[in-house]
Amino acid sequence: MRTRGGVCYPRVGGAGDVCFQKKRKKDFAGERCVCRKRNKISPETTTGRERASSSSSSTASVDLFDSLPDDLLILILSKLSSTANSPSDFISASITCKRLNGLALHSLVVSKASPKTFVLKAKNWSESAHRFLKLCADAGNVEACYTLGMIRFYCLQNRGSGASLMAKAAIGSHAPALYSLAVIQFNGSGGSKNDKDLRAGVALCARAAFLGHIDALRELGHCLQDGYGVRQNITEGRRFLVQANARELAAVLSSAAASGVPMRQLLTWTPLPHPHPHPHPQLGHLTGSGCPLLSDFGCNVPAPEVHPANRFLGEWFAARDGSPGPGLRLCSHVGCGRPETRRHEFRRCSVCGAVNYCSRACQALDWKLRHKAECAAVERWVDEEGDGADGDGPVNGGDDEMS
Repeated sequence: MRTRGGVCYPRVGGAGDVCFQKKRKKDFAGERCVCRKRNKISPETTTGRERASSSSSSTASVDLFDSLPDDLLILILSKLSSTANSPSDFISASITCKRLNGLALHSLVVSKASPKTFVLKAKNWSESAHRFLKLCADAGNVEACYTLGMIRFYCLQNRGSGASLMAKAAIGSHAPALYSLAVIQFNGSGGSKNDKDLRAGVALCARAAFLGHIDALRELGHCLQDGYGVRQNITEGRRFLVQANARELAAVLSSAAASGVPMRQLLTWTPLPHPHPHPHPQLGHLTGSGCPLLSDFGCNVPAPEVHPANRFLGEWFAARDGSPGPGLRLCSHVGCGRPETRRHEFRRCSVCGAVNYCSRACQALDWKLRHKAECAAVERWVDEEGDGADGDGPVNGGDDEMS
């Protein structure tokens, strides 16, 4: 059959069709060859060794630490901060990596930080340390509130902020904060002499004594004996003084048991400055520098451990020639460190006039620690300005002695 142009159509099943089919077979065969070549180089036909190497390389590139949830890391850091024995322990954990450094400042972590985390030296005080303490205080850490409150109130002379931070710690039943607020109320610190509130001081002191604070027990006992801010009750006051000694004895015995010191050596009292007849290697500091604070029980024990906040105050003012300001004095008890906020705020010893104390508890401790051996009566003593006594009245060292 021809077309208009004279070209014949190929017959169905003819020779042309056979050629076309042969060509198609060749094309299909070529496609099959191409597919076979592609299959040879595809990942599906890799050997077992190549598969193992590829899987090991992909596993090595994945960091399992990054897959841990933040909640688990925060829980671990909270446990570390609550058991830290020094600031370096907490810092070492936080600078391990960038992720831990960010999570270490989480409010839950810093709120659980142990009191030893805030042991600061006055020479290392900086703005970064101030910010860290403020961060912990804002997170609700009562120890940070107390430490920063003491620093602001006495060192930085920010009375309002310092008192509010100590009050925040006191609301959380922090015994040292309650006692410090009681001392402020007894002395009217940060204000005038008319700002004293003896009843509030006794109430705060009673709350701290209920929580087992030894200095608060002593202060409350002397207040009851002297009728200072409360109705006089000599019998009840004596009971609080004996309870303070008993608590101190229990603390000493527990620490001695932990350190392996024989109890018999602690329960043998020899008046200072005579040395102990058989000194123990771990009790060498008792000879000549110990204090018979438990003389009621016949014990010779080392001086009580100073709170880090009080140690900071002592170092702060020692670096400034030991003077908090013109005409102001420091508490003579070495473990206190509190300064006067106005002239003649603290009371002096009425016998020698050489020492002054912020509280009766500090006076009782310092009397047995060192002043009992140093106090010497004089016919007449005057202060720096020539006055016969300070504004708040003298303190009789012998009256506060606990026999």
